[in-house]
Amino acid sequence: MAMIQFTRNYTDRSNNYGFQFEFHCDKCRNGHMSPFIANKVGMATGILRAAGSFFGGTLSRAAYAGDHLKDALRGSAWDDAYAEAVEEGKKHFKHCTRCGQWVCPQACWNEARGLCEECAPNLNEEAAHIQAKVSVEQAWDKARKVDQVESLDMKAHRSVAASACPHCNARVEGGKFCSECGKPLAAAKAHCTQCGTELKPNARFCSDCGTPRGG
Repeated sequence: MAMIQFTRNYTDRSNNYGFQFEFHCDKCRNGHMSPFIANKVGMATGILRAAGSFFGGTLSRAAYAGDHLKDALRGSAWDDAYAEAVEEGKKHFKHCTRCGQWVCPQACWNEARGLCEECAPNLNEEAAHIQAKVSVEQAWDKARKVDQVESLDMKAHRSVAASACPHCNARVEGGKFCSECGKPLAAAKAHCTQCGTELKPNARFCSDCGTPRGG
């Protein structure tokens, strides 16, 4: 087909009742949906099938024959509908003669240059993009020149394991009282009544002798 380069990005939305195609911009994937083209054979077969479900007999056989006819004509009917959709779809895209891409005129076409924006970028858009990118790079450089952890004492010993409130088990970052339940963090240590082993805050049984907590 002569316009194969235009039709490389499309989605076939056709069904038994007609043909429809969605064409996509080669650059940003924006799309255009072609008008629905009815498949007369498919529609007639559907009507016969619906009637046959009520009356059976001759109408059911006619619907069956219609399916075979629809399959036989599907190739040429699809090709004709496809060619018509391509001709209609070309009106909604621009063809870049430099790279061969078909792109949408709204976002990917440089009207002043007569080329797609990959071949002839919009200088105002590029300048705005460059400014934003350089601003981010400068922000990183500026942040590196400032001590972001001035108050962090790296000589102080820290445990990898997070502390937990002995009452509600909420995570705590120091202090005397839990920020979730308000109870003191330095709870009295509990011991096993049988062997005297110190019990963990949330333990229900002694880890040494298995005696229930408070048992």
